[in-house]
Amino acid sequence: MNWLQELFFGHGIAHSILMLAVVIAVGIVLGKIKVKGISLGITWILFAGIVFSHFGMRVDRNILHIFQEFGLILFVYSIGLQVGPGFFSSFKKGGVTLNLLATGIVLLGVSVTYVLHLFTDIPIPVMVGIMSGAVTNTPGLGAAQQANMDVTGLDNPDIATGYAVAYPLAVVGIIGTILVLRYVFRVDLRQEEDRATASDGTQEYAACKISLRVTNPAINGMKVGPIHDMIQRNFVISRIRYADGTVKMVNAETVLHTGDTVLVITSQSAVPAITAFIGEVADIEWQQLNTQFISRRILITKSELNGRTLSQLRLRSLGVSITRVNRSGIDLVATPNLPLQIGDRVTVVGTRQSIAEAEKKLGNSLKRLDHPNLFPIFAGIVLGVILGSVPFVFPGIPQPVKLGLAGGPLIVAILVSRFGPKYKLVTYTTVSANLMLREVGIALFLACVGLGAGETFIQTIVAGGYKWIGYGVLITLIPILTVGVIGRKLCKLNYFTLSGLIAGSMTDPPALAYANSMAGNDIPAVGYATVYPVTMFLRVLCAQLMILLLA
Repeated sequence: MNWLQELFFGHGIAHSILMLAVVIAVGIVLGKIKVKGISLGITWILFAGIVFSHFGMRVDRNILHIFQEFGLILFVYSIGLQVGPGFFSSFKKGGVTLNLLATGIVLLGVSVTYVLHLFTDIPIPVMVGIMSGAVTNTPGLGAAQQANMDVTGLDNPDIATGYAVAYPLAVVGIIGTILVLRYVFRVDLRQEEDRATASDGTQEYAACKISLRVTNPAINGMKVGPIHDMIQRNFVISRIRYADGTVKMVNAETVLHTGDTVLVITSQSAVPAITAFIGEVADIEWQQLNTQFISRRILITKSELNGRTLSQLRLRSLGVSITRVNRSGIDLVATPNLPLQIGDRVTVVGTRQSIAEAEKKLGNSLKRLDHPNLFPIFAGIVLGVILGSVPFVFPGIPQPVKLGLAGGPLIVAILVSRFGPKYKLVTYTTVSANLMLREVGIALFLACVGLGAGETFIQTIVAGGYKWIGYGVLITLIPILTVGVIGRKLCKLNYFTLSGLIAGSMTDPPALAYANSMAGNDIPAVGYATVYPVTMFLRVLCAQLMILLLA
């Protein structure tokens, strides 16, 4: 039975893989347990790792470090790909406020840490380790260890111990704070989602159809092209019904006359202006007027179309008209300058024959979308690791500061997903593929942190480290409770956005995973990604500065 002993308590590759798999499997099973409807979910993987490590089932630290960082990279990169398209728009709509609040959380945490140092006489390096664990920031821990090595020339194991002791309760504390804020402010999740949908601009810019009868004598005899330029709104005229009952497709050369009726696709916000300019609302069932024209949704699957605008496709020459573009479940107005992306569904109107020709040109192959696009993922990770390793030098600070292996890939993923299609880079991934990458990444990360912390966890607590746990709790709770109340009460933040803000400001993937599962939407993820890059940089910077300037 020596082989079995070696498999569970040895040091080989098989042992390492087995332990990671067992810890993750056990944690997932425990995550299904709910107490009064509340579960820590995937966070149980961390505690399972601590237990297994405590009883001697450990993994070589070099292997743990590799899997931990790679898991974190996968997690943050998939998050960046998912929320990248909405990152910049969300920043415009309130990102400055979110980042100011997140900066407040970081600075409050540093202040609490320094005050505890003054009252307890715990060395600054150890307090920084506790702070890194209390804010679940592994790059901050690495930065603190490196800075301490540069200052003293010695490796201080207490830095990592402080991190390990504070980390588990920090995860619980952050999630618990999100729950406390929910009950303190009596948040109704359904109402919160409705308010978020109503205020995020989706309904304002989503496409809608309206039938209008031309009554404005000023446009009698004018072509559609000049009319579009005069109104200066995003809209598409799909079909026209002449006074004699004839129905035809519309292009820029189509002439309008009073008494004609047109089918207009536009955004909700543009309806009043377009209606006032063209005429009056008409009640017409277009499908019953002429069976010659049909409407069909076609999937964009040809990679060469990625990033090209509708006007560049020249589909009008095929006798069809694109009226709407569905992207991520939202119908957008098909304006000529709208760039297409792989995975878009376009609504095409025309004859059966012309639509068949358009289908050949656009692709419409689900099989193509099922094929994973691995190049942008691994190429992006390469760029992210390079960016995270670039040293930034600041005057007066003896050591350079880095974004690390989490901040770099996240920033690159956001940029790739946002601007990739513009440069013909296919960044499309199915929802299931993105979710798989994300869950595998966070599971590996948590398993490695738990296995690494379990070896000295109990001994440290028994030897007086329980006080460090209390200090870590204060560093965790005081900043996020304070800013959480300010964000909700004074800044009127949506609860889901606030949850993402808290998770991002504490650089805590488990809290984000919990917030996402609770919300059932991407709002927490957008809030997380909005503040994460700035927060990660500040966490790493503050950890280094505290040791370089105060130790």
